[in-house]
Amino acid sequence: MEDASYYVYALKDPRTSPALPFYVGKGTGTRSHDHLTKPDRTRKGARIREIEASGRQVLVTRLVDHLTEQQALRLEAELIAAFGTVDSGGLLTNTVIPAGLSRKARRSVVVPSGVKEKAQLGLSLIKEAVLELAKANPEGISNADAASLLGLRSDYGGGSKDYLSYSVLGLLMCEGKLQRTPTGKKHVARVT
Repeated sequence: MEDASYYVYALKDPRTSPALPFYVGKGTGTRSHDHLTKPDRTRKGARIREIEASGRQVLVTRLVDHLTEQQALRLEAELIAAFGTVDSGGLLTNTVIPAGLSRKARRSVVVPSGVKEKAQLGLSLIKEAVLELAKANPEGISNADAASLLGLRSDYGGGSKDYLSYSVLGLLMCEGKLQRTPTGKKHVARVT
């Protein structure tokens, strides 16, 4: 039986009437309240500190309970797309829009509302999976390992079967979470 312990929640600003959401997330356990115990240095954390400095308390609302992780991810993405992020002119302080993507898009390409947010949420999960694979293999993983073992290999003909996993490994290296190490004829990625 699939784990249905996930929920989707919103953090709301009580200084507006009605209280409007400024963050949407998914979680289990106490995740929805964890943001309030140690506000981070993001816009979300700054908003939490502003609300508390005004003498008010952030409203934490569970929107839907008893979800699988996939259901929670899908609903979270849809809500973020519906409300929009501050970066896209919306309400939410979520930081899920890939940096620089909107500047390079051609004008003839239609980008439906919310697709950037959905893509970034999916990318976040893929990066977590690759990082977990690398952590479980201290000797390192190759691009082919990530592509085949995580089901990221395309069946497209030609030499582009492993581009997705190659890009994800590259992103994790740029973030300093993996490092590239030559071993014999191939390079492997190891946790830093």
